[in-house]
Amino acid sequence: MTLAEVVLTVRQRAVPRRSDYAGLSTSYRKDILAGITVGVVALPLALAFGVASGVGAAAGLITAIVAGFVAAVFGGSNFQVSGPTGAMTVVLLPIVARFGASAVVPVAIMAGGIVLAMGLFGLGRAVSFIPWPVVEGFTIGIAIIIFLQQVPLALDVPRPEGDNTAIVALRALQSADWAVAIQSIAVVALVVVVLVVMPRLNKAVPWSIIAIVLATVAVGFVGWQMSRIGSLPDGLPAPSIPVLDASSTGALFSAAIAVAALAAIESLLSARVADGMTSVADGMKSPGRYDPDRELVGQGLANIASGAFGGMPATGAIARTAVNVRAGARTRVSAMVHSLVLIVVVVAGGGLVAVIPLAALAGVLMVTAVRMIDRRVALSVLRSTRADALVMVVTAAATVALDLILAVEIGIAIAAGLALRALAQSSTMDREEVASSDTIGATESGPSEQALLHEHIAVYRLDGALFFGASQRFLDELVDVADVRVVVLRLGGIRMLDASGAHALEEIIDDLQGRRIAVILQGIRPEHVATLEAVGTFGALVSAHHAVESLSEAIDHARMHVRRALGARG
Repeated sequence: MTLAEVVLTVRQRAVPRRSDYAGLSTSYRKDILAGITVGVVALPLALAFGVASGVGAAAGLITAIVAGFVAAVFGGSNFQVSGPTGAMTVVLLPIVARFGASAVVPVAIMAGGIVLAMGLFGLGRAVSFIPWPVVEGFTIGIAIIIFLQQVPLALDVPRPEGDNTAIVALRALQSADWAVAIQSIAVVALVVVVLVVMPRLNKAVPWSIIAIVLATVAVGFVGWQMSRIGSLPDGLPAPSIPVLDASSTGALFSAAIAVAALAAIESLLSARVADGMTSVADGMKSPGRYDPDRELVGQGLANIASGAFGGMPATGAIARTAVNVRAGARTRVSAMVHSLVLIVVVVAGGGLVAVIPLAALAGVLMVTAVRMIDRRVALSVLRSTRADALVMVVTAAATVALDLILAVEIGIAIAAGLALRALAQSSTMDREEVASSDTIGATESGPSEQALLHEHIAVYRLDGALFFGASQRFLDELVDVADVRVVVLRLGGIRMLDASGAHALEEIIDDLQGRRIAVILQGIRPEHVATLEAVGTFGALVSAHHAVESLSEAIDHARMHVRRALGARG
């Protein structure tokens, strides 16, 4: 790639465009209102995810402000809202437990650099290869983990030691002082009731904020003593880049890779969901599809900026992005306004936020976790095919029991294996009758002689894919061929051929010719010639004339072989 091409690529994927704000002159009111709505919704989630990650509520707010604004400016979606998410808390908790909260900042910066490089190198479209059941299983697993993460906060007990969320939740239940925990449970119950019941009356009201306010007032009124958020900074800290030595960088790099992978996957999935939710409305032109490579660039820069300001890693947030779309956003200005709303909260409302009970945030996240699971979608996957159901269930279980990135890898591997198995099973090999009219060249032979010749010719038609998943089955079937002098393999129906399939053909040819059965290949597709030549399949044929184009030519050549064989025997 030349320097000019590099500059053009960077310009296309990393530089904001005027077209990002097309239609703003007529949509700015909707964008501002949507931004305010999303800011109100994002406030309790930013606080809660910061606390749940182990880095504190302030870090959650800083992340929502800085990463949300930077991703909106440089990202590839007009509707994406970025910030701290539940999935990221799942990855960060083990990092905090192992390296301490101070490690989150360098991890965010390193992960941002990795995601930025992924975008610049054009890896954004890789998310399209993640099967739908894997995405659904991943979402279900994350929802379960987020719910379990809130158990210590809901019981107002210190988080027990451990990396597995389910085990930590169980230890919290065992160590709880129930005389004290009942108070926190009551706060959680109040928040849950408000969030479950009240939206049925009016969905437009920000009930999560109201639920937290009611819980805070109730706790203050009855005088219960419980853990609270605590003081927040009265503004954004000055940006700074931590200095790491070689050993620290090496130790944190594997964690940064996991964070980067999750940031890329979740952000692209969120942008894709937003794309599906958007539609032409109010006579406006469609805003266009998101740019996955540019979205990764934006998320990479957002994570670098978040870490520089002392925040945590961020991703595109599906829930907040959905709220943004439903609130009528038309351009990325709405996501910028959402960040400005949160700045106002930090500057003017930090004292009020400090007294919020942590149990109230736990209640918000428990409801959020339950709502993450779309029962209709999950049931549709379970009812589709057994293979898809297995992929979803295994991915969800692996997410809870193992590791998020490993769970996605396991889900993709199982889905790929099942897909290859289905493809192999759909590939067929059928024996065809040799029609008496199939003749070319000399035709003096009578029908009785043709019938005699055809008894010693076997024609097989191969359809579908000839690859490592199907080649052994075809090989097993063809080695059983008996009482024939020539086997004609019709390959025109082979749509996919890999090295294993070409090697299987070579083995078939060697085996049959070793039993003095001639092999003729007919109808080879042009795109498969290079693979067959590279593996040496053509070299196994006794003659170059045994690879022909038409079936009639193949049958004529086969009759010639049979005549010779019968003549020699006579």
